[in-house]
Amino acid sequence: MRSKLGGRVAQAAEIALATRRYVTPIDVLTGLRWLHDRHVQTWRQGRVESLERLAAVDADRMEEALSHLREWARSRNLLESEAAYTAGTRDRRPLRFTAAGGEETERAFRIHWLSPDLSEARRRQIEERQDRAPDLVAVAPLEAWTCAGCGESGPYLIMEDDAPHCLTCADMDHLCLLPAGNAALSRRAKKESGLSAVVVRFNRRRKRYERLGVLVEEEALARAEEQCLADEEARLRRRERDRERRADEDAGFRDRMAAEIRRLFPGCPAGRAEAIAGHAAVRGSGRVGRTAAARALDEGAVTLAVVASVRHLDTDYDVLLMSGVPRMTARERIRPRVDEVLASWRA
Repeated sequence: MRSKLGGRVAQAAEIALATRRYVTPIDVLTGLRWLHDRHVQTWRQGRVESLERLAAVDADRMEEALSHLREWARSRNLLESEAAYTAGTRDRRPLRFTAAGGEETERAFRIHWLSPDLSEARRRQIEERQDRAPDLVAVAPLEAWTCAGCGESGPYLIMEDDAPHCLTCADMDHLCLLPAGNAALSRRAKKESGLSAVVVRFNRRRKRYERLGVLVEEEALARAEEQCLADEEARLRRRERDRERRADEDAGFRDRMAAEIRRLFPGCPAGRAEAIAGHAAVRGSGRVGRTAAARALDEGAVTLAVVASVRHLDTDYDVLLMSGVPRMTARERIRPRVDEVLASWRA
């Protein structure tokens, strides 16, 4: 019989496999809510000595989850592939998952599980992408800081040897900032530049780092601009086709999500399931409908979208918030009403 943790691991792995057709230990750890995406990002940037330092559990518990993942993956006949994890730092040092684990333990965390249905070319493409070192990262700090090398400051800092350095001390002061917004230009400028770094700034409200642009060599930027001008018309046509494709995909996803809501809540009023799906699944909204779990139509994620709708439309939740009631207190107060509505919709 599968343990409670084994069941949770299997659920997280199933969602990742349905979404991307391969599963990694990090997919499972984030799916279990033991890690947040921002923790993984911080770790990939080489800003902590091990992923364990940011996890909500210790290494033993993480290894227990890995053993369940391995058991699940082998029962599904998934293919084993070892990935390289390197830090987004100048020295490109190997990343560690645990603080004190040996090589065998570290290797277990590097194992990815791929669907056997993938073509050889697609499998090779995934493995190459997973082995690729992350971009160097320059941080636009929110507060005053001092360079560990020269004692000065500057608009951006690079972490080296776990200490902040200015662009001059990092030998990157010859680079110029290309602001975010033009994906084709950014991609080509990075490709043309011998040295580059992604610039990020921490958003306190969203509690995550957000991309501001990329530092590249001026000559590389000029070459990239020439390339973009040469095929601008073709890229415009391709963007239009991509917009149409995404619109079709979004419409299909909304229909599937609405059908799943009606299945789970057959008493849901006419048109309400479509409204919930349409609101939750807006691309770029960050709502629950855009999560990997919701895209896989996981019952828990779909239910969360329904709960959110009931909370705002069928209770006094918004009135309580506007009157100054703390969010969690307001949720506790309206919980009986939410449960009542969900019970009637399930009947």
